[in-house]
Amino acid sequence: MKRILILTLTFLMIKCYSQKEVETVKLLMAKQQEAWNRYDLIGFMEHYWKSDSLRFIGSKGLTYGWQKTLDNYKKSYHDKEAMGQLEFNITSAELLGKNAVYVIGKWTLFKKEKNVGGYYTLLWKKINSKWVIVADHTS
Repeated sequence: MKRILILTLTFLMIKCYSQKEVETVKLLMAKQQEAWNRYDLIGFMEHYWKSDSLRFIGSKGLTYGWQKTLDNYKKSYHDKEAMGQLEFNITSAELLGKNAVYVIGKWTLFKKEKNVGGYYTLLWKKINSKWVIVADHTS
């Protein structure tokens, strides 16, 4: 009986930890969305790993590095009209380990002329006690 109680408590603690970490990542994504909708690309990029090892896969292929990713965003979204209003819809988010969260979802940019959107997969990692996106595949 005691063994079952200990196992149950351990399971509940792990589940609570998992939910807390996933909710933290979801909150960071909400902050990203808010930054985008303020037309603040630097604020949006704050949650990406500021490293040359960041990987971004988009319609133009694979890009390495935080600065190059920011430069590409600046080229594609050079003004408020181009940026539109961003909405993330998270389909699933799961803790893969103590320091990794995998997120799948849909994004939509609401624009005057025509809305655009697609899907994304994000790999978030906790690096130096901070959650950051280390890989982004957006289509």
